Amino acid sequence: MHIVIVGILLWLACPGHGALQRPDYDDTPTPEFLQPSWMANIPDNRPLCEVTIPGTHNSMALYGGFLAQCNSWPLAQQLQAGVRFLDVRVRHIQGNLTIYHGVLYQWAHFGEVLEDVAAFLKQNPTETVLMRLREELSETRDIYRAVVTYVHQYAHWDLLWHSQLMPTMGEARGKLIILQDFPGPHLGMQYRSLEIADDWKVLSLQPKYVDKKWKSVRTHLEEAAMASQAYMFLTYSSGAGFLANPQSLAKRINPRLYDYLFAHAEEKKRFGIIAMDFSGAMLVKLIIDFN
Repeated sequence: MHIVIVGILLWLACPGHGALQRPDYDDTPTPEFLQPSWMANIPDNRPLCEVTIPGTHNSMALYGGFLAQCNSWPLAQQLQAGVRFLDVRVRHIQGNLTIYHGVLYQWAHFGEVLEDVAAFLKQNPTETVLMRLREELSETRDIYRAVVTYVHQYAHWDLLWHSQLMPTMGEARGKLIILQDFPGPHLGMQYRSLEIADDWKVLSLQPKYVDKKWKSVRTHLEEAAMASQAYMFLTYSSGAGFLANPQSLAKRINPRLYDYLFAHAEEKKRFGIIAMDFSGAMLVKLIIDFN
């Protein structure tokens, strides 16, 4: 019995079972195609808040099976596929910053995240990466010093955008913009300064709850398209609940998001950042093409 239980836990912890690769949804380890330097075509004088940006929710949540997994592409592959917004959760214990999704360890630490981002930006200096950085079940609420130490150890201080002001695309190139979601001195921009829709609690996969989630996503996208472009919008299409795991919900929400964006593809609207679970490469491309 012990062997059976261990086997089940290992199966849950590993991504890739029954994998699908669709234009809107992908739970394979490799994107269908890559878009590593799409920001090169954006004028230098355009404020970053006017750019429509694909992102991932809980970007490092690659393990935990249907209970916790939110993505199947490793971080380096996400960046190569065109993702430019990352949602990173760290747990601060004894000075270390390890990656968790809730109580589930994701077999990585923050230094590895920084190394991947720094390597990508060195190879693709026309790009920028925005990163929401949040504490997850830490033993302390003071991670600022640890974050600074990790930046110096695994990347370099000049990698960061050191201002709370919104950069232009030209100013942002080659930079990691931390959207700070923890207390302490300012490392970059503040996450809460964005206009955010994150109605992540979805009670079940019953149509009425899926419809409610989609309505929240669509409404915020419409607000982003109509609002002053001086504000940066962030819309999470992701969600979960006791009877609605991230993967199953993404299979239902991602097609709606794809169809909605495809219907507006000729309008060149500004939708802000769209953070997704298990996005397909074509869905990422649809978002990029609004620029």
